[in-house]
Amino acid sequence: MRPIDRSRSTTVLAALTAVGMLALTACSGGGSGSNNAAAAPVTTPTATPTATAISAPTVTAPSITAAAPTSSSAAPAPAVSGPAPGTTVKIGDAVRLPFSFGGSEGAIALTVTSIEKGDPADLASLKLDDNTKGLVPYYIHYKVTNIGDTDLSFTNLSHIKGLLANGTEAPDLMVFGTFARCNDGSMPNEFTNGKSADFCIPTMSPTTSRVAAVEYWDDPYTLDNGIIWK
Repeated sequence: MRPIDRSRSTTVLAALTAVGMLALTACSGGGSGSNNAAAAPVTTPTATPTATAISAPTVTAPSITAAAPTSSSAAPAPAVSGPAPGTTVKIGDAVRLPFSFGGSEGAIALTVTSIEKGDPADLASLKLDDNTKGLVPYYIHYKVTNIGDTDLSFTNLSHIKGLLANGTEAPDLMVFGTFARCNDGSMPNEFTNGKSADFCIPTMSPTTSRVAAVEYWDDPYTLDNGIIWK
């Protein structure tokens, strides 16, 4: 915005009073008499100006009273929407996500903490069929933290999968029962705001490759268009 030029040019008018002298000269007739000129003084009265003081009107500024702000309850925290589908983060980074399970809705921070390579001997107790020969187990370790106001006790986080080095999906290892080497499970009791729990999901890889990344693709994401840790 350009500044407003509030300067004004002021014109001063000067009144000039000319004072004249009127000289009267008396002339006598001829002869031997002397010529006498008598100058009669003429007095010009001097006008004495009378200054009249004009009082400026008194302006009283209006009284302004600031209204005290009215108290109101704090606005609810915005809902967690999560990053855009296809977002890739580093292993160890926490990602804020919406979460729902069995009618419970809240918000979590999900962190893939590590991808651990196992040993085929780890699978001996599972008595797997011949289809698992030539496969190596990998263990995806992750942490869930409740960052919402909902108690998420006994809920379960799924839809986590491993990705091979070429980006394709790693074979799943479905374990029914307890697998001491790597076990997931439900959130503990009283899983309220600020509480965290650690879990592990097993997956598999051919010996010619490795599990290099992890994808979470539960709602609002879809398979192959979720959040990736690598």
